[in-house]
Amino acid sequence: MNSGAGATVGVDVGGTKMLAVRLDSAGEVVAERKLPTPAAADFIDAMAGVVSDLAGAPSAVGAVGLGVPGMVDSTGGLRSSPHLPGLVGLPIARDLAARFPDARVWVGNDATGAGWAEHSLGAAVGVDDLLMVTLGTGIGGGIVAGGRLLEGAHRYAGEVGHIIIDPNGPPCPCGQRGCWERMASGSGLGRLAREWATAGRAPGVVALAGGDPEAVRGEHVTTAAASRDGDAIKLMGELAWWLALGLANLTNVLDPGLVVVGGGLAEAGEVLIAPAREAFARLVEGHRHRPGLALVVAALGERAGAVGAGLLAARGGTRLRGQPSGWRARLRR
Repeated sequence: MNSGAGATVGVDVGGTKMLAVRLDSAGEVVAERKLPTPAAADFIDAMAGVVSDLAGAPSAVGAVGLGVPGMVDSTGGLRSSPHLPGLVGLPIARDLAARFPDARVWVGNDATGAGWAEHSLGAAVGVDDLLMVTLGTGIGGGIVAGGRLLEGAHRYAGEVGHIIIDPNGPPCPCGQRGCWERMASGSGLGRLAREWATAGRAPGVVALAGGDPEAVRGEHVTTAAASRDGDAIKLMGELAWWLALGLANLTNVLDPGLVVVGGGLAEAGEVLIAPAREAFARLVEGHRHRPGLALVVAALGERAGAVGAGLLAARGGTRLRGQPSGWRARLRR
């Protein structure tokens, strides 16, 4: 942690809600706020407000990090986000730096931040090569290679949710068809469950949705599965296969030492992870020749994205290319 005398605040921004945390010098969460994701017109004001609230005052902020779902460029601007289209084009890092001129600022992909948090403080401490996958409304990814965060040439690395695994699959908000997140995310689970429900299957899941097959969502399946509903467990098993397929493909490319699964859907626990491990072992190339490769649940839970954003801000922030040298001095990597 290197935020000087000021407070370090990290924010994980989701499609409908966000979580903000204040970290101490060891990276531990000492305060947090949960609130709805603001509209684009109010976004910067809302961010500045929650950060100032957690820090105690605007002048008390030493580092502020934001993780957002989508492609964030080297200036900290959001360039593409199927789940937050209203924020696309907003120069988030520049606007936050203007509100907190003495603070280090980091704005990047939310799952990238989560991966760094798990590497630094969570399930992957001591692991230099890590694949982090977050399962929520969509799927995000964070990659650590050789102990360093892998961001790519344009800072867009980790968009694993939009690898295409079924060209004839359902349409994705990104404009493609059959993206991994359409098959293995929380929204993908809801879509699969509605297909079952409209075919007269999974009555226990439908009952949790008030008896309306079209109202079935992923959370109804996970609730029913936790109660050992047989159909719900089968649905989770099918989702687990799609999850394992994507993880196997990524493992074949990246050869990680550990695979960490996080996000809200991962809270379903072993009813999802156990069949995913089994399918993963069958699907990945040469599983028996990959000693020690494990698939584990994230240790930091829903806080991982916010914690990682704060850690990365305190580490140095985002370099704003093309800005005066004073910006670079404050926001250097």
